[in-house]
Amino acid sequence: MSTPLAIGQPADRVDGRHKVTGGASYSADFLLDNMAYAVVVGAQVPSGRITDIDTTEALEARGVLAILTHENLPAIATQPPLLPSLAGMPAPGQTFFPLQDEVVHYTGQPVALVVADTMERAQHAGALIRVGYRETPSVTTLDQARDEAYEPEAIFAGFIPGRNQRGDVEAGLTQADVRIDATYTYAANNHNPIEPSATTAAWDGDRLTLYDATQGVAATQLTVAALLGVTPSNVRVISHYVGGSFGCKAMIWAHPALAALAARHVGRPVKLNLTREQMFTSVGHREEQEQHITLGASSEGRITALRHHKLSLTSPFDNWAEPSLGVASQIYACPNYEGVYRLIRANTMTPTFMRAPGEATGMFALESTMDDLAHQLGIDPIELRLRNHTDTDPGTGNPWSSSGLKECYRRGAERFGWERRNPEPRSHRDGHLLIGYGMATAGYPVYGPNNPQRARARLYSDGTAVVQAATPDFGTGVATVMTQVAADALGIPMERCRFEGGDTALPTIAAAVGSSGSGMISAAVHTAATNLRDQLVAQAVADSQSPLHGADPGTVTVQDGRMMLRDRPETGESYGDLLHRNFLPDVEAAGAWSPGPQTHNYGMMTFGAQFAEVAVDPDLALARVRRMVGAFAPGRVLNPKTARSQLMGGMLWGLGQALLEANYMDPSRGRWVASSLGDYLVPVNADAPEVEIELVEVEDKIVNPLGVKGVGEVGQVGAAAAIANAIHHATGRRIRKLPITIEDLL
Repeated sequence: MSTPLAIGQPADRVDGRHKVTGGASYSADFLLDNMAYAVVVGAQVPSGRITDIDTTEALEARGVLAILTHENLPAIATQPPLLPSLAGMPAPGQTFFPLQDEVVHYTGQPVALVVADTMERAQHAGALIRVGYRETPSVTTLDQARDEAYEPEAIFAGFIPGRNQRGDVEAGLTQADVRIDATYTYAANNHNPIEPSATTAAWDGDRLTLYDATQGVAATQLTVAALLGVTPSNVRVISHYVGGSFGCKAMIWAHPALAALAARHVGRPVKLNLTREQMFTSVGHREEQEQHITLGASSEGRITALRHHKLSLTSPFDNWAEPSLGVASQIYACPNYEGVYRLIRANTMTPTFMRAPGEATGMFALESTMDDLAHQLGIDPIELRLRNHTDTDPGTGNPWSSSGLKECYRRGAERFGWERRNPEPRSHRDGHLLIGYGMATAGYPVYGPNNPQRARARLYSDGTAVVQAATPDFGTGVATVMTQVAADALGIPMERCRFEGGDTALPTIAAAVGSSGSGMISAAVHTAATNLRDQLVAQAVADSQSPLHGADPGTVTVQDGRMMLRDRPETGESYGDLLHRNFLPDVEAAGAWSPGPQTHNYGMMTFGAQFAEVAVDPDLALARVRRMVGAFAPGRVLNPKTARSQLMGGMLWGLGQALLEANYMDPSRGRWVASSLGDYLVPVNADAPEVEIELVEVEDKIVNPLGVKGVGEVGQVGAAAAIANAIHHATGRRIRKLPITIEDLL
C-alpha cells in the first residue's frame, strides 16, 4: 500500500511535544558558563541632549561588571541602509544606532547599558544611574505638526514611491454619480508577542555566537556583522524557537549588537532581555496615522475614481510609512487613481512592520467606504464588489497569477448565512441587542526574494532523511510543513523525515517576512529534496546490479522509499538497497530557488473575504463580535491545520485592531500612555468569538514550484472593516476610526 501525500494533510506540529513539555529552548533560555546580564537604561525625555551621566553609585553596586554609555561604547563600524529583511541583506530596524553621541531622539532610546553578574543586580544598578538632560521641544502626535508634513519621494526603504497615479482622478470624480469623502483615523499599535525580544551573545576569540529571537537568522548575522565591522563568517546566529513575532522581530534592532559589544567588553557571555515595557520603545510599532479617501462611482456602483491619501508619523531619520495604499489600489477595477503618502518627522523610533503592515489599515478605510457606497446605492455589499471585480492588476494591467476571490465571496457568504441579512440598519435584534452583519474583501501581496533561497537534503542508508534550511520557526509551523514537503519530494513517509532550521550554519534562507515563508522555503526544500531523489534515481538506473538498470529516469517513481517503474511497480528497489550495495552511509543534495522572470508578467496576491456578526448593547454601547467567517484562496494549501491556525490568529488580531488595541502619546511628556499588557488591550479568550475558515484552493503555476501563497497576514486584512461594517448595520452609525470604543457608540 503506497503512502498518501503528506502535502495537504492536517498534520500535527512536529515540535508540539517540545513546546508543551518545556523542551523547546528560546533565546532567553540558553544558559552559558560564566554568564553576565545586560540591562538597557532608556531616555526619560523625548528630545534633547544628555548633559551628564552619573554612574558612580551604580558602578559601586554589588556584581556590576561594566556600564556602557556614549562616552565609552566603541563606535559602530557602519550603519547599514534601511532594507527589508526579505532582501537578504543587513536589515537594521532604523538608520540610527544608540549610545553613539549625547543626542536624544525619543523616549526610551538607550542611553546606558549596565552589565552585572545577575539580571537583578543589573536592574538595580540601572536604577542608580542619574542622567541629566537639556530638553528641546518635541513632536509626538499628528496634531502637533500637521503644517510640517511633507511628501517623501519614496517610503519603505525607497522601494515604494511616495506618490502613485493612473488615469485622471479629477475627471473620474466629475463623471461620478456618487461621491464619498471620508477621513479615517488610527491609534498607534505596539507589538506584544508572548516572548519579548532577547539576545545572548558569546565570543570565542574573534568568533561570535548569538542566540537571538529573530524571524531571520541571516538578517541578524549580516546586520550585527556590519555594525561591529566583522566578517559574517565569524558570526553564527541560532534561533530554533521564537515565541511570536508579527513583525517586531523581522528587522534587527539595537539589542543584538549591544549584547555583542557588552560581551566583548566584559570578556564573558552576556544575555540581554528586553522587558515588556521596553517592547513599547525598542522594536518599532504601527504608527499613528490618518487616511483620507475620496471615491467616485456610477449609480450602478462601478468605481470611476479613487483618491487615497495617508498622513503618518515617522522618525527623525527615516522615511517610513506602512504601505497602506498598496492593496487598496489594486483590489478593484478603477481606471483613475491617486495615492499619496505624507509624513511628519516626530520624536519616535522608526515604525516598522506589524502584521499586515499597511494592508490592514488601508483596506479598513477602503472597505468601510465601499460599505458606505453600497448602503447609499441600495446595492448588496457583495454584489457591489463583484461589479468592481478585476481579473488583472489595475496598476500594471497584468493578469493575476491566480485569484479565487469570487469563490471566496460565494463560499464565505454561504457559510456565514449572508442571505439572512436584511440590508436595513437596526433591522436585526436578539432581545434588546442590536445585531449586525458585515463583510469586507481581504488581499495581501505575494512577495518573493530576489536572491536564491537554499536548502539541503540528506538521506541515510536506513531510509530516513534530514532536510535543512536556516529559517527559524516563530510559531507558524514551518518545521511541520517543510517536513511534509520534503517527505513528498523524496517519496518517503513523513515520520521518516526531519526538518532542521534556525541556524546560520545551515543553508541560507531570507527572513520569512511578508507571508513569504511558506512559498520561498517550500520551494527551496522541494528543490533540494527533488534533486536528491533524482540523484538517487540516476544512480540506480546507472547501476548494473539494480533492477532499474538502463531504465528511463523519467519512468521511475518513488513511494515508501522504494524506487520503481511507474507502469511496472514490481520492478524496483529501495533507497536503502541502493546505498547499502554501494557502501554509502548517506547521500545529500542541495537546492536553490528564486522567482523566475515570468513573475514580472503577473500580478500576485492572496485574496479572501471576511464576514462578521456583531451584537451591540444600545444601553451600554458595548459591541461584541459573535461570529467571524473567513474564506481565503492561498493557492495550494500545504497543511490545512497550520493554515487555519494562522488565519484564525490574523482574524482575531483584526478583532483586536477593531475594538481594543490602541496606544497614544502623551504630548506633554513624549511617551506612550500604555506600556504594559495591563494598559494595552489585546483580545483574550473571553473576547474570542466562533471563528470559521473556508480554504479555497486555486492552482497557481507562477508564484513558486508548489503554487503556495502565504496566509500569515491576509487573515487580518479586512477583519476590522467587516466588524465596523457590521456595527453600522447594527446601529446605523458609521465609525471611521480604529479602535472603535464605547465612547464612539454612546
